[in-house]
Amino acid sequence: MTTFRPRQALPIESLPEPPLVLVLVGTDHHPFARLVEWAERWGGGRQDVVVHVQHGATPAPAGVRASALVPHEEMQRLFQRASAVVCHGGPATIMEARRAGLVPVVVPRDPSRGEHVDEHQQLFSRRMGREGMVLLCEDVDELDRLVEHVLGDPAAASTTPEGEQARREASARRVGVVVGAVVDEARRRRKAPRRRLGRRRAGG
Repeated sequence: MTTFRPRQALPIESLPEPPLVLVLVGTDHHPFARLVEWAERWGGGRQDVVVHVQHGATPAPAGVRASALVPHEEMQRLFQRASAVVCHGGPATIMEARRAGLVPVVVPRDPSRGEHVDEHQQLFSRRMGREGMVLLCEDVDELDRLVEHVLGDPAAASTTPEGEQARREASARRVGVVVGAVVDEARRRRKAPRRRLGRRRAGG
């Protein structure tokens, strides 16, 4: 006769944890509702990911883990645990993420929306994006696709030489597409017939 033994439950600490998406707005006194509201909409109530939002001066989001500020030691622990980092365009935050081995998805603050005093985050983030050192996202409507891509392909946000090279090549391809479109448009304009203005006759 076979004796069946009940399966022993795994201790809680040994159960696999879902991926952590760390969202950071920094400590500037300007609210960054655009990014915090995205985190609430995308991550609120999900069971397949954990979303932790450092929301700064912005009201706390609902349905996700949230804290206005994160102590340095806790931040390092979160960086080590994170599968993806989504952050503002502050140079210090970007470099902290990269030191932890993660290429952040960067949403620079936009001064025209009252998110900062000037455009330095946009300029810095665009330059870093061209170098393949961040995944630039200036339109939050694109964040869903980009973050899902990072979660599905961890190499897409890795600071390994292979990951860095792949992003540089992808950036070069995007630039090539834009330049090609500009050149094609210039050629079309040169080929378009020009209106010839007739000379006015004297006394006419």
